Amino acid sequence: MPNTQNEQVKTDTSFEENYIDENVSVKTNKTKEFIKKFMKRKTAVAAFFVMCFLLLMALFGPSLAPYAPEAYDYDNILAGPSASHLFGTDQYGRDIFSRVIYGGRYSLLAGCLSVTIAGVIGTFYGALAGYVGGWLDNVMMRFSEMILSFPSLILAMIINAVMGSNLFNTMFALVIVSWPTYARLMRSVVLSVKENEYVNAAEALGASRMRILMKEIIPNSVSSVLIMATTDIGNKILMFSTLSFLGLGSAPPTPEWGMMVSDGVDYFNKFWVSGFPGLAIFTMAAPVRLPLRVWRNQSLPSCTVNSMSCISL
Repeated sequence: MPNTQNEQVKTDTSFEENYIDENVSVKTNKTKEFIKKFMKRKTAVAAFFVMCFLLLMALFGPSLAPYAPEAYDYDNILAGPSASHLFGTDQYGRDIFSRVIYGGRYSLLAGCLSVTIAGVIGTFYGALAGYVGGWLDNVMMRFSEMILSFPSLILAMIINAVMGSNLFNTMFALVIVSWPTYARLMRSVVLSVKENEYVNAAEALGASRMRILMKEIIPNSVSSVLIMATTDIGNKILMFSTLSFLGLGSAPPTPEWGMMVSDGVDYFNKFWVSGFPGLAIFTMAAPVRLPLRVWRNQSLPSCTVNSMSCISL
């Protein structure tokens, strides 16, 4: 009898080891396949290196910038690009190159932080609505659809105009207009995941709804939200710059790219005043999207949700 038990334990252990090895092998193959596909897309590779370069510039801005971003030099007002001022100077003699470097911090902070907060709120909101269902689902989703019925940029402008223009309020506005999209995606995924056998087994074993939601539903549904969030960072950088361009973003003299483009509108013949900040917006938003789009397309076939949920990404 003891020998039989020992053999059973060895069999179970062997099965678990084989199962783990198979999972590790599948994940390794997927990673290799992604890297291979990514390296074939030269545009995505170039965008990835540009993105890394811009990230390093934003992180180590104080060490790279030759001047302080708010240093006035009235002897060099609207000076063109030169050895002493690579991107020229603005209407106050401030070095545009230094301001562009510092401005990357604000754009990255606004894009990444707003997407993170909106994704977390939308994940739990959509998971709760999809799992509980019934009247609660109807009420929660009607509320999110009410927010989605407003154009995102217009709603963000209204929120900023009411609350006042500063960095915090701008990010708050971006979160408000973004979280319903994540909630709808998460709900659609949860509606499919909650029908799986492991969820039914947890319910049969007497697990509480909260435990099932936190341990079974969300961990197996959140991958689609993560994919969407990574490709949404570029959109939020663009929206943040747009609000700043309209005077509804960071308050002067913050070196924010959208505001710098707006300052250059009155100096159209001085291309460097708005040209270089505009180029920075483009080179930040586009490279963020391209490599992550490759990852998204690679990950979509492995979505554990219906095809419509994947297409919505």
